[in-house]
Amino acid sequence: MLLKRFIEEESKEKFDLIIIGGGITGAAVAYIAAARGLSVCLFEKNDYGGATSAATSKLIHGGLRYLANGELKLVRESLRERRILGNIAPNFVYSLPFLMPMYRRWKGNIWKMLAGMYIYDALSYDKKDTWDKSKRLQNHRLISYRKTIRLESNLRKEDLRNSFYFFDYQSIFPERLTLAFIKSAAEYGARVSNYTPVEGFVFGEGNRITGVKVRDTFTNTTREVQGKLIVNCGGTWADKILNMAAGKDSPVLKVKRSEGIHIITKKIAGNHVVSLQKKDGGHMMIMPWRDHSLIGTTDKEFHGDPDDYRVSPESIDEVIDNVNKNYGRKISRADIIHAYGGLRPLVDDQTKGTYETSRKYEVYDNATDGIDGMITVEGGKYTTSRSLAREVLRLISAKLNRTLSDSVSDNLYLSGCEIRDMRQFMIRQHLNYRDFSRNTVEYVSRNYGTESKVVFQIARDDIRFAEVISHDGEILAEVVYAIRYESSKTLRDIMLRRTGTGTLGNPGMEIVDKVASVAAEMLGWDGSRRDEEIAQMMKVYELYQRNGER
Repeated sequence: MLLKRFIEEESKEKFDLIIIGGGITGAAVAYIAAARGLSVCLFEKNDYGGATSAATSKLIHGGLRYLANGELKLVRESLRERRILGNIAPNFVYSLPFLMPMYRRWKGNIWKMLAGMYIYDALSYDKKDTWDKSKRLQNHRLISYRKTIRLESNLRKEDLRNSFYFFDYQSIFPERLTLAFIKSAAEYGARVSNYTPVEGFVFGEGNRITGVKVRDTFTNTTREVQGKLIVNCGGTWADKILNMAAGKDSPVLKVKRSEGIHIITKKIAGNHVVSLQKKDGGHMMIMPWRDHSLIGTTDKEFHGDPDDYRVSPESIDEVIDNVNKNYGRKISRADIIHAYGGLRPLVDDQTKGTYETSRKYEVYDNATDGIDGMITVEGGKYTTSRSLAREVLRLISAKLNRTLSDSVSDNLYLSGCEIRDMRQFMIRQHLNYRDFSRNTVEYVSRNYGTESKVVFQIARDDIRFAEVISHDGEILAEVVYAIRYESSKTLRDIMLRRTGTGTLGNPGMEIVDKVASVAAEMLGWDGSRRDEEIAQMMKVYELYQRNGER
């Protein structure tokens, strides 16, 4: 699948929908709308899936903690969507065991927790109804103190009673999963464009919005694109987009934002998620990821301009402190090899703290705010993005007064994910690509799915691109593929969102230089641009003062 930037094409096409925002929400809306027969255009001001969608805990889960709020409908929806994502994106989504230790001084009612586990199992009654048998999940178990310690010897043992053992899913590369939605939308005819900020709106009769003014970040050229309806999927920036359309000093909408921080260390736990309760009743998790430990997340309200957000030393110290107070193995700043953070948009109609606040979503017709021709999506979480998109399509159908074709998004594989049986697929991959290391075949096959054959062919055609550039077998051919087929425009795109070469911390200047050299050759960067791209990439690793990806 060749992903083109619409902003670079000459076109006077008028669209049914113009979607603002290329995170997981915008990507899912674009895919489902295009698949149901609408003409769609999507603009993302930076790179696809580069903000909130990249700042996740890499889990596809039902939201066990939402049961405490009595949100059975949300949990059921999340569990259903968990199963569907496991079906339609089998190479990205895998079952993962969770270990939740119970202590004598546990905050809350342990019997209530036990009941919650049974409810969680009951609400996921269809979890074994998977296309691939390997995706089927087991029910929870209550395991003894001794078995808990055998599974996780680094737990804090004082007052430990027993533990719950249950399953959810992990998304091994959320940025590429988001990109799979973008590619799926493009396969159905959607026109998409990254690095194309919306900088204004076009108004028609009755002051109705009839289009957008967009700019190509790289050429600085601008154009107007016409559309019947604008869908604001700006997430953390949704209020800024809406207020720009309103043209008012007083905000029409104020998004409530929650900050989430994660750190990555060498592996300090087993091959399961360790879910630990903090003293305030909240939870933190130590998750396995690429032979390392991913630890997080914080969940506190953020005040200020999202464009100014950055990871702070205080936020990272908070994660370290939570580990040291609640886990048996201590860590320090010296153990951190990478850290990242982001802002989550929440529905701002509650007075709860951000941890207790629901991850529900709302879809608004902005005509009620005097802004006709636009609808805004607020809140939500990664797992329920496809379901949220279906809700958006209901309002779109009504606004356009148009009956849409049936939804197919729960019955079709995403682009590059057309794999019925992952185990058999991996066996064939290892047989077909014996000239590559086992690690390389594993990594490339899972993260590129059926498209992996193109990556391997690039390496076979030019031996330079078969060079391994990460501990888990990534090769330079992935860099070529990212630029040639996936609309990568910057070194950060390549190293953080198309490949994983930069997501486990600083890979070293030798690797950065090799990736930059391939990019410079293919994208026509001169020496100055190449040096600037490297400098921008290295800012990611200024651990306590780096700019947040937006």
